Amino acid sequence: MNVLSAKFQTSAPNVESCPVSELPEFAFIGRSNVGKSSLLNMLAGAKALAKVSATPGHTQLINFFSIGTTWSLVDLPGYGYAKTARTERDRFQQMIAGYLCERANLACVFVLIDSRHEPQAIDLEFVEWLAGERVPFALVFSKVDKVSPGRVRANIELFLAKIAAWCGELPRVFTTSAETRSGRAEVLGFIKETLGQVAPAE
Repeated sequence: MNVLSAKFQTSAPNVESCPVSELPEFAFIGRSNVGKSSLLNMLAGAKALAKVSATPGHTQLINFFSIGTTWSLVDLPGYGYAKTARTERDRFQQMIAGYLCERANLACVFVLIDSRHEPQAIDLEFVEWLAGERVPFALVFSKVDKVSPGRVRANIELFLAKIAAWCGELPRVFTTSAETRSGRAEVLGFIKETLGQVAPAE
């Protein structure tokens, strides 16, 4: 899939404020500092589509980007930033849950996992929630250039073993690096494949 154009559309503080659209949406989420913004820029082929910050918790709204005229990329706030005030964490959780459970044209949510680490409780809990709510999702193990291929494989296998009981069918898994651009074709190919299977939302 070629990304011919990528443009910021709007930001929304909750699902009620999301733009009216019939385009399929592909959302990206992960715990803070997992490299989400760098991945989004890599996928879109743009240097500054999503802002890359050294401060975790930078994304605080639901951000929409139009990709050509066929689909939208949605940047969701990261979860698990401990220094965020409790009231803000609760607001983020409600915002994220509202979008993921109520957005009719959500085609898939990509959950970013740091490939350098063994399964983390916060990631597992989020995936368990997605599975319980029957939200379509795929896993993206990021930063694979920072650790050996053997360690990446081992951490992925451990993660899949942990979530197997919650999933009727294991999700698609992708490995990516914003530095080397590896995994870009595979993720975009999956989006193209999914677009061929979904109908516009009513």
